[in-house]
Amino acid sequence: MALTFVTSNLHKFREVSELAARRGLEVVHYNWRYPEIQADELEEIARLSAMEVSAKLGKPCFVEDAGLFVDSLRGFPGPYSNYVFRTIGNPGILKLMHGEKNRRAEFRSAVGYCEPGGEPMIFVGRVEGWIAEEARGTGGFGFDPIFVALEGDGRTFAEMKTEEKNLFSHRARAVDSFLNWFKEVKG
Repeated sequence: MALTFVTSNLHKFREVSELAARRGLEVVHYNWRYPEIQADELEEIARLSAMEVSAKLGKPCFVEDAGLFVDSLRGFPGPYSNYVFRTIGNPGILKLMHGEKNRRAEFRSAVGYCEPGGEPMIFVGRVEGWIAEEARGTGGFGFDPIFVALEGDGRTFAEMKTEEKNLFSHRARAVDSFLNWFKEVKG
């Protein structure tokens, strides 16, 4: 059975497809930029988005929302990461962090799965790290060039291959949790 992943972000789709393939699952991409509510919690955004897209498509599907939460910026940009990236990007975050000693940050991901008329299931993943002094790397997307994971080897996510990033990224953890549940309950 193929899982339908609703996203307009091809980078996310590639990462998720690789994670699913490891488990022998197929993920079908439904390219749709659905409207997202603005909320302070990723889980709430994923919950409502999953309900909306499954109702609209009339079939089970899942969505994923992620954010970068920077300690010294009191969690900013958090659930507004997509907008912040599109407006000020990595240079803007680095400018906000200029001279800041506390560079701790966390990437978070929330996967929402829903069947039409059902209650959504939410799966969360996190990875702690810090904001680099400068953007590094050409891989990944979004804030990957400025995020260094504590569990990594000092490289930013953008300096890693997808397979390396998928070993411990926030998205990998949320998607792994979802896929494990799916195989156990639905498989």
